[in-house]
Amino acid sequence: MADPRVALITGAARGIGAACARAFRADGWRVVGLDLDACPDADRSIAVDLADAEAIGVAVASIAAQEGRLDALVNNAAHQVVGAIDAISLEDWDRTMAINLRAPFWLLRCALPMLEASGGAVVNVSSVHAVATSAEISPYAASKGGLATFTRAAALDLAPRGVRVNAVLPGAVDTEMLRAGFARGHIAEGEVEAQLAEFGARHPVGRIGRPEEIALAILHLADGARSPYVTGASLVVDGGVTARLSTE
Repeated sequence: MADPRVALITGAARGIGAACARAFRADGWRVVGLDLDACPDADRSIAVDLADAEAIGVAVASIAAQEGRLDALVNNAAHQVVGAIDAISLEDWDRTMAINLRAPFWLLRCALPMLEASGGAVVNVSSVHAVATSAEISPYAASKGGLATFTRAAALDLAPRGVRVNAVLPGAVDTEMLRAGFARGHIAEGEVEAQLAEFGARHPVGRIGRPEEIALAILHLADGARSPYVTGASLVVDGGVTARLSTE
């Protein structure tokens, strides 16, 4: 029996990352999760601060030594800071960029020999904030816009080397980050469940997304049998929000 394909998923302790770990494992993959916290849904968990480039290199070397291969890299981990421009510190900005934009580049850079050997794929989890954004979230929006652009550039660089690079742009998904983001005040104050329902009602599909729904899109793009001709793409998964004019 052939060895299982191996996926490296960042931010796999919770939310979309944990849902990805479950989806990939259900599909027969072996999953290594990178996070500050333990990743119970992964086969193996490595504690890493993704703002630490040296720690990323050590983690990827460990995967090369112990797993011997890498077939998919899912750059899912994200850091979000909420506040107006004049309330954002340089440290807030730098940490957001380090985790959301520099880490995906450096993970790909470190893992590229393994991905090239397997003909693997990269899926960068950007955001609809790369397309249309809102107030008091500028570092996050800038980093996610950069990640979507980096996806296209990396896809062009790596297509001749047999590595596909795509992005998924989730909209509102029921995660800890989304619930914490209600502090921005763009949703009426009240109980969290009422806030979620009110927010969901703004979507054409009538609700916000679930982590497992985003995970299925990520799995599709990571799997060369499902999407062998797709590279440099940005797949928006947002319940139709960005399809509707804001003036309606």
